[in-house]
Amino acid sequence: MSTVITNIATLVTNDPSLGDGPLGLIQDAAVVIDGDRVAWTGESRKAPATDNRVDAGGRAVVPGFVDSHSHLVFAGDRTEEFNARMSGRGYTAGGIRTTVAATRAASDEDLERNLTHYLREALRQGTTTFETKSGYGLTVEDEARALRIAARHTDEVTYLGAHIVAPEYADDPAAYVALVTGEMLDACAPHARWIDVFCEKGAFDGDQARAVLTAGKAKGLHPRVHANQLTYGPGVQLAVELDAASADHCTHLTDADVAALASGNTVATLLPGAEFSTRAQWPDARRLLDAGVTVALSTDCNPGSSFTSSVPFCIALAVRDMGMTPDEAVWSATAGGAAALRREDIGRLTVGARADLALLDAPSHVHLAYRPGVPLVTGVWRGGVREV
Repeated sequence: MSTVITNIATLVTNDPSLGDGPLGLIQDAAVVIDGDRVAWTGESRKAPATDNRVDAGGRAVVPGFVDSHSHLVFAGDRTEEFNARMSGRGYTAGGIRTTVAATRAASDEDLERNLTHYLREALRQGTTTFETKSGYGLTVEDEARALRIAARHTDEVTYLGAHIVAPEYADDPAAYVALVTGEMLDACAPHARWIDVFCEKGAFDGDQARAVLTAGKAKGLHPRVHANQLTYGPGVQLAVELDAASADHCTHLTDADVAALASGNTVATLLPGAEFSTRAQWPDARRLLDAGVTVALSTDCNPGSSFTSSVPFCIALAVRDMGMTPDEAVWSATAGGAAALRREDIGRLTVGARADLALLDAPSHVHLAYRPGVPLVTGVWRGGVREV
């Protein structure tokens, strides 16, 4: 069955050859869905005949958001930690251990129920593709089951056994790295596409991160890196050296870090929800964009440092506090996220792309930043099926 969505005030295609500017904007537009793919885009008056017709009512349509960094397989709650932090206590990576204990104690059913709850929440806000990680089990069994659960809901699954050193290995981190790169990797690799490491003071240093990522690559997993979130460090340049798809956070960057990102294929994924929730320094998106770095925006949804599933919220933060224009932020949350997952079939509304799109209760995509906190997403199609 084919469907035309017509009377679109502004259509964001992310293809400059189809319309105005980097977003390829088409005014008074239509988009045709055939099966799970986009079959046509253009002006409404030129739309071909289809089986079904949806009137957008003069509202905007954007590609479905691509959330390329999240941590959704977890149990427990860290409300008290957040409350204390907002009352003056600083954020450190150690809070992860609280979630590890709760996740280990949870049943598979509880973990999956929690995951699907946040996926539905994200879908209602326009997210049609998401990546998610393990990292709250830190045992062979718990990491593998997290990935099995995640893989039932997305193809973009990341093994993050190297989130922090497991509590029982606190006095012997080398032994934990050996576990992560050995038995745990063997158990987890069949269920994942990606491997990640938290390269940060209090987690894993550059040499340990290199060992984890190279072991993962040898098993066919492609690298991603939690890099330069809390301090300056080797994470970004390690990511570029190993051709990681994404270096995530990128808050503390030297000129050499920026130059490395600009010269390589690694996307800088910025996660403003983390800075919002920890009152930390904002990443300088303007500096990266002006240097020619490809930038993605994502939620980092997790129960500790960024408990939001809202990409529109992150777009508003990026525009308000990180130096991005509304156009740049929307591109980064769609096509940028797709680049961070090395996908060309999502994050754009062009012929042959997946029919993933969001209808906004606004005439322009700019309203995502202009009206922060307002639930503007009023319709979502994923793979050609309307789900919201």
